[in-house]
Amino acid sequence: MIHTTTLDENITLVRPGAERLTAANAKMFKDEVTDIINGGANRVVIDFKNVTFLDSSGLGALVGVLKKIGHRGDLVVSGLNSDVQQMFRICRMDRVFVVYKDVDAAVQSMAEYQ
Repeated sequence: MIHTTTLDENITLVRPGAERLTAANAKMFKDEVTDIINGGANRVVIDFKNVTFLDSSGLGALVGVLKKIGHRGDLVVSGLNSDVQQMFRICRMDRVFVVYKDVDAAVQSMAEYQ
Protein backbone atom coordinates (compact mmCIF):
# COMPACT_ATOMS: atom_id res chain seq x y z
CA MET A 1 0.00 0.00 0.00
CA ILE A 2 2.71 2.51 0.93
CA HIS A 3 5.56 3.82 -1.18
CA THR A 4 8.88 4.52 0.52
CA THR A 5 12.08 6.26 -0.44
CA THR A 6 15.22 6.74 1.61
CA LEU A 7 16.54 10.27 1.24
CA ASP A 8 19.77 11.94 2.27
CA GLU A 9 20.49 12.08 5.99
CA ASN A 10 18.79 8.65 6.37
CA ILE A 11 15.32 10.12 6.24
CA THR A 12 12.61 7.73 5.08
CA LEU A 13 9.83 9.25 3.01
CA VAL A 14 6.52 7.40 3.22
CA ARG A 15 3.62 8.07 0.88
CA PRO A 16 0.32 6.31 1.52
CA GLY A 17 -0.67 4.50 -1.64
CA ALA A 18 -4.32 5.49 -1.37
CA GLU A 19 -6.24 8.72 -1.74
CA ARG A 20 -8.33 7.92 1.33
CA LEU A 21 -6.91 6.70 4.62
CA THR A 22 -9.91 5.16 6.35
CA ALA A 23 -10.99 2.14 8.40
CA ALA A 24 -10.73 0.07 5.22
CA ASN A 25 -6.96 0.49 4.92
CA ALA A 26 -5.68 2.13 8.13
CA LYS A 27 -4.47 -1.11 9.71
CA MET A 28 -2.52 -2.04 6.59
CA PHE A 29 -0.96 1.43 6.52
CA LYS A 30 0.03 1.20 10.19
CA ASP A 31 1.45 -2.31 9.80
CA GLU A 32 3.55 -1.37 6.77
CA VAL A 33 4.98 1.77 8.37
CA THR A 34 5.62 -0.17 11.59
CA ASP A 35 7.58 -2.74 9.57
CA ILE A 36 9.76 0.05 8.19
CA ILE A 37 10.40 1.37 11.70
CA ASN A 38 11.17 -2.12 12.96
CA GLY A 39 13.61 -2.39 10.06
CA GLY A 40 15.61 0.53 11.41
CA ALA A 41 14.01 3.68 10.02
CA ASN A 42 14.00 6.26 12.78
CA ARG A 43 13.53 9.52 10.86
CA VAL A 44 10.26 9.37 8.94
CA VAL A 45 8.35 11.90 6.86
CA ILE A 46 4.81 10.85 5.94
CA ASP A 47 3.72 12.80 2.89
CA PHE A 48 -0.05 13.23 2.58
CA LYS A 49 0.18 15.18 -0.68
CA ASN A 50 -1.99 12.64 -2.54
CA VAL A 51 -4.34 11.86 0.37
CA THR A 52 -7.66 13.62 -0.08
CA PHE A 53 -9.50 12.22 2.95
CA LEU A 54 -8.51 10.99 6.40
CA ASP A 55 -10.92 9.66 9.02
CA SER A 56 -10.48 8.82 12.70
CA SER A 57 -9.17 5.34 11.86
CA GLY A 58 -6.49 6.89 9.68
CA LEU A 59 -5.56 9.28 12.49
CA GLY A 60 -5.52 6.36 14.92
CA ALA A 61 -3.11 4.48 12.67
CA LEU A 62 -0.89 7.54 12.48
CA VAL A 63 -0.86 7.86 16.28
CA GLY A 64 0.04 4.16 16.52
CA VAL A 65 3.01 4.74 14.22
CA LEU A 66 4.09 7.72 16.33
CA LYS A 67 3.95 5.56 19.46
CA LYS A 68 6.00 2.89 17.71
CA ILE A 69 8.80 5.27 16.78
CA GLY A 70 8.67 6.74 20.30
CA HIS A 71 11.72 8.54 21.61
CA ARG A 72 14.15 6.67 19.36
CA GLY A 73 13.35 8.79 16.33
CA ASP A 74 11.29 11.48 14.66
CA LEU A 75 8.09 11.33 12.67
CA VAL A 76 6.63 14.35 10.89
CA VAL A 77 3.88 14.84 8.33
CA SER A 78 3.73 17.02 5.24
CA GLY A 79 1.51 18.00 2.34
CA LEU A 80 -1.85 18.17 4.10
CA ASN A 81 -4.63 19.42 1.85
CA SER A 82 -7.29 21.66 3.38
CA ASP A 83 -9.69 18.80 4.28
CA VAL A 84 -7.01 16.66 5.91
CA GLN A 85 -5.57 19.72 7.64
CA GLN A 86 -9.01 20.54 9.01
CA MET A 87 -9.34 16.98 10.39
CA PHE A 88 -5.95 17.40 12.10
CA ARG A 89 -7.13 20.68 13.66
CA ILE A 90 -10.53 19.35 14.78
CA CYS A 91 -8.91 16.35 16.46
CA ARG A 92 -6.04 18.51 17.73
CA MET A 93 -3.50 16.34 15.98
CA ASP A 94 -1.79 19.53 14.81
CA ARG A 95 -0.60 19.76 18.42
CA VAL A 96 0.70 16.18 18.40
CA PHE A 97 2.44 16.06 15.04
CA VAL A 98 4.89 18.48 13.49
CA VAL A 99 3.32 19.45 10.16
CA TYR A 100 5.22 20.86 7.19
CA LYS A 101 3.92 22.44 4.01
CA ASP A 102 5.74 19.95 1.77
CA VAL A 103 8.38 17.22 1.75
CA ASP A 104 11.21 19.64 0.99
CA ALA A 105 10.47 21.73 4.09
CA ALA A 106 10.18 18.61 6.26
CA VAL A 107 13.42 17.09 4.99
CA GLN A 108 15.31 20.38 5.32
CA SER A 109 14.14 20.81 8.90
CA MET A 110 14.99 17.22 9.83
CA ALA A 111 18.42 17.51 8.21
CA GLU A 112 19.15 20.67 10.21
CA TYR A 113 17.83 19.12 13.41
CA GLN A 114 20.08 16.08 13.17
